[in-house]
Amino acid sequence: MNRAAIYAGTFDPITVGHMDLIERAARIFPRLILAVATSTPKQTYFSVGERVEIARASVTPFPNVEVEAFEGLLVEYARRKGVAVIIRGLRAFSDFEFEFQMALTNRKMAPDIETIFLMPKEDFSYISSHTVREIAVLGGDVTPFVPPASLEALRRRLGTAAVSRPRG
Repeated sequence: MNRAAIYAGTFDPITVGHMDLIERAARIFPRLILAVATSTPKQTYFSVGERVEIARASVTPFPNVEVEAFEGLLVEYARRKGVAVIIRGLRAFSDFEFEFQMALTNRKMAPDIETIFLMPKEDFSYISSHTVREIAVLGGDVTPFVPPASLEALRRRLGTAAVSRPRG
């Protein structure tokens, strides 16, 4: 296995909280794969192609980060890529139970693959893609919560005024 890690998620859209974890994981690992899930029980707002495009545009400052879509079990994808570390984010205690169960299940299926949990900066601990989408759809300002590529994608989908700072 190589000294790489995978950070997987739906990234629908990618937020500043995701970017914080990407930046920190990219400092720890010489290679980080941002794996965009194609098969998810969640109803996604953006297509997998759009989510990959948004993610690629967002990670350009990090030359050691690559973005790919993946399908199926994350541990099987990690094995195919020769990666022994999965990065998961924990925003709040409410995330812990689900993430803990997933990590133990992954360990049972693939004991050779470790899960490492990273917490975002406090400033980003309340941000979720779901909340960002809800704010945007309701006409609120999402500029503090998303990188420029996500903001542009939301503007294209909803119209510029729907996701910009109100004037006046």
